[in-house]
Amino acid sequence: MRIVGKTAVALNEHSVRSLEAMHARHAQWGEDSELLDRDQMQADVASPTYLAGLRVRTGSGLMDPARLSWGLKRAALARGVHIYENTPASFLSNQRDGGIALQTPLASVRARQVVIATNGFTPLLKRLQYRMLPIFDHVLVTEPLTSRQLADIGWSQNQGMTDVGNQFHYYRRTPDNRILWGGYDAIYYRGNRTNRELEHRDASHRLLAKQFFTTFPQLEDLRFTHKWAGIIDSTSRFTPAIGTAMNGKLAYAVGYTGLGTASARFGANTMLDLLAKRKTELTELTMVRRKPVPFPPEPLRYPLVQFTRSQLIREDLTGKRGIWLSLLDRFGVGFNS
Repeated sequence: MRIVGKTAVALNEHSVRSLEAMHARHAQWGEDSELLDRDQMQADVASPTYLAGLRVRTGSGLMDPARLSWGLKRAALARGVHIYENTPASFLSNQRDGGIALQTPLASVRARQVVIATNGFTPLLKRLQYRMLPIFDHVLVTEPLTSRQLADIGWSQNQGMTDVGNQFHYYRRTPDNRILWGGYDAIYYRGNRTNRELEHRDASHRLLAKQFFTTFPQLEDLRFTHKWAGIIDSTSRFTPAIGTAMNGKLAYAVGYTGLGTASARFGANTMLDLLAKRKTELTELTMVRRKPVPFPPEPLRYPLVQFTRSQLIREDLTGKRGIWLSLLDRFGVGFNS
């Protein structure tokens, strides 16, 4: 992992004000952050769309997720863990001996305790279907940049980049000097569908490509060599739902909204404390004790999600929260909740 920090950029005047508030919050907690004006931002990373930036040098870095997964697998195997892949579980049931049985197509697996960490995929615990929304997040990766192209954009510190807004882009430079560009067009499909064929949505990738060249017009000759989509999961308050079921024998953590490894580790540690029935700083947090507002069932869910999304886009453009989003805030729903 490379500790290179990150930069959040403002693309409009109300986002500049948001960066100022973020800078004050970082300073309050002792983070190494610097507010950059337009000229300073352009000198760091060159884009005609940038009006300001917030460079944060502590608290974050870049990590290879595949290497992390392989390393975790090696560590688990070294401790005697057995890993069974491609074996779907169809349902859970309480057992007379106090354990839990997980039914698979081939056999029934029994355990004293169970953890559900399936993120956006259909959860075995039915109540979680109302707490969590599966969303497809789309990504493009460019061909390697030439030395001239790298000079045209700067970005010499190789920090993570994101723009400010409800719908935002995240982008990174890879070790072989490609640019990974993703986010913004997060898609929910009616009925909580997670079919693999939904990963292929050309309209989302075309939109991402258009936005990339708006951000970096100096790279107009660059081609994209890779594209994909993956499922993330969100709750109504955009932070995880963590809790227990089956008399404390089952723990769950879902709804990370792509907040990364730190958030997943937080969820795992909290679940372990809950299963051990330990009263800790993690288990006593309000976000753990108080669950997010559930999403309504279909057929109301899909149109409600689409309308809310349209209002989030409107706020990004105008800087005005609006009646609907302000109402959701009062009920603990949304980014500002």
